[in-house]
Amino acid sequence: MLPSIDASEVGTTGLIWLFFSYGYALYVASNYISDGSDLLLLVPSMAGLVGSVVLPLLGAVPDAAIMLFSGLGDISQAQESLSVGVGALAGSTIMLLTVPWGLSVFAGRVDLVGESKVPNYTGKPKLSAKGGLLHTLSGTGIGLSKEVSHGGLLMMVTTLPYFIIQGPACFLHGPSEVVAEGEKMYALAGLVVCLVFFVVYLAIQMKISKDGTDKLKRVAIVKKSLEQGKVSLSGAMDQVIKNSEGAATTGGVGYQAISSEPSPEIIATLKDVLRDAFKRYDDNGNGTLDKKEVKIFFHDLNENIGDKEVDALFDRYDKDNSGSICFDEFIRACYDHIKQSGSERAVSRPAVADIEKAKSLDGDEEDDEEEEEMPEDICDLPPDVQQQIIKKRAFTMLFIGTALVVIFSDPMVDVMQQIAERANLPPFYVSFILAPLASNASEVLASQYYAKKKTSKTISVALSALEGAASMNNTFCLSIFMGLIYFRGLAWQYTAETIAIIAVQIILGLMVQSKTMTAMKACFIISIFPLSILLVAGLEAIGFD
Repeated sequence: MLPSIDASEVGTTGLIWLFFSYGYALYVASNYISDGSDLLLLVPSMAGLVGSVVLPLLGAVPDAAIMLFSGLGDISQAQESLSVGVGALAGSTIMLLTVPWGLSVFAGRVDLVGESKVPNYTGKPKLSAKGGLLHTLSGTGIGLSKEVSHGGLLMMVTTLPYFIIQGPACFLHGPSEVVAEGEKMYALAGLVVCLVFFVVYLAIQMKISKDGTDKLKRVAIVKKSLEQGKVSLSGAMDQVIKNSEGAATTGGVGYQAISSEPSPEIIATLKDVLRDAFKRYDDNGNGTLDKKEVKIFFHDLNENIGDKEVDALFDRYDKDNSGSICFDEFIRACYDHIKQSGSERAVSRPAVADIEKAKSLDGDEEDDEEEEEMPEDICDLPPDVQQQIIKKRAFTMLFIGTALVVIFSDPMVDVMQQIAERANLPPFYVSFILAPLASNASEVLASQYYAKKKTSKTISVALSALEGAASMNNTFCLSIFMGLIYFRGLAWQYTAETIAIIAVQIILGLMVQSKTMTAMKACFIISIFPLSILLVAGLEAIGFD
């Protein structure tokens, strides 16, 4: 299997090159998986399943692959290389709950006003420059939603399998073979509990999706995709509206022929998607947009709309003939435009098969150029065609990302083990620090992207995703170790590491039960990452494994 370079046969420079090469490949893989999963959230028929099952599962694949390959191979070396997997597990869990968490608080912090320290999410500006360092640390922060609090509780509950395997590990001593034999049935019990927790966790996410409480994530993905030009407003919302209204069709032609009123659910979703952008385009801050601003707004939402269409919308919604429309009127205008795009434009434009055929006639070179510009090109297509292309691209990205993970995880384990040997360090510490840089970079970047929006909803999305990643490590990823211990006869001799993993999750899980989190607490949370390394080293120094 490629790549075939043996890490033990290269020099120090070559080893560093291999680490950065394999690390970059895994980074690209995790981005492919993340972006592909995000695209599937734009497909309403799949959004519930993707958001609740596919997204958390595929997000854990890069870490899980490193952990799996660390326990495979020759049994005489598997026990030692398993430390690389444990380091990846601990590093991934602790890093995600400390460094990106603290940075998200700093990126998303606003002023905490009043005696009750209420986050200033509605003020202008949200974050003032007054007060100096003391105000920054104690007078700014974020609000913690009930979703984040519940995620913290769930994360703490899913640490139970660690106690199952760690209990006997505290009392069993001797050669690894003897310890492994004594832990075998406990590993089986831990495996069962991990899988049960994994299924329960996914069931909870499915319920959350069915109840609509994961709407924040979906809305955030739609807003991000609109900003990046991956889809038009019609492409993102047309099928959502059709599903909500039973795919009802409208008679006649033109905006005046659309007589149905949008449901409260659709109005709320459109407001969530467009509210922040509306405020940015409202230059004079009077809560209205004129014709020029509306046309620019639609263009930036990747919609091709002419002067006549804008005039038609204003004829219908500018009741006082003031030449401007308010936010509520603009939302209904967007609804009309989306409905019109889904009916009239779909009839007049070519089907996706015809588009692909036309591209193929232009020659291979031009086809390659058009493929590179695909994210912008599809915005001009009818909504149903956009949905088809989105699904095709999403599954392609997921396949490529998963393939890269399978190819590069095994040699990455060998490289980290070689780095540990040459640096005369335990493999755990090397993988604890280096593995998350490759496998969790996409989660770190995504959390910063959402947090810097400085809204209560986007900070909730950012922090909930980090908690979800930790819960997946506690269930899906830990089940891999339980299986390796039971089926391969390996020993769990990681008491110090286990204590660090559990301690960090309990500390953070308790901290998110409050209503706010200050920047000072964020500094403490970031410091937990290096402190956890010192904790492991200190515990090992006094005899814990």
